Amino acid sequence: MILGIGIDMIEVERVQKAIERNARFVEKVFTPGELAYSEGKKNKFQHLAARFAAKEAFIKAMGRGVPWTSVEVVNLPSGKPTLVVRDAEKFELTQTHVSLTHLATYAVAVVVLEK
Repeated sequence: MILGIGIDMIEVERVQKAIERNARFVEKVFTPGELAYSEGKKNKFQHLAARFAAKEAFIKAMGRGVPWTSVEVVNLPSGKPTLVVRDAEKFELTQTHVSLTHLATYAVAVVVLEK
């Protein structure tokens, strides 16, 4: 049964500016794993913006706020992104689906939650 669907689009530059201006933003929003993954990329801000969009899409799908770092985007060995949700049982989630895309200027994420 679908619990919720969320979508979000963000400007890559907006995330980049937030990161460069405020170290607390990084600590509040991203997990160490997300930061490590993005560091190895040509344009880390595109990847971080996509992860930010996924978290926003998750919140929209839930219909309520959750701590930013309770949702982590992790890539499987195949490259497919997936969501790791801490305390997923608390939210009655049985499965999550995420799709990410980004260009030089925008990042988009779609999240579908099942219970």
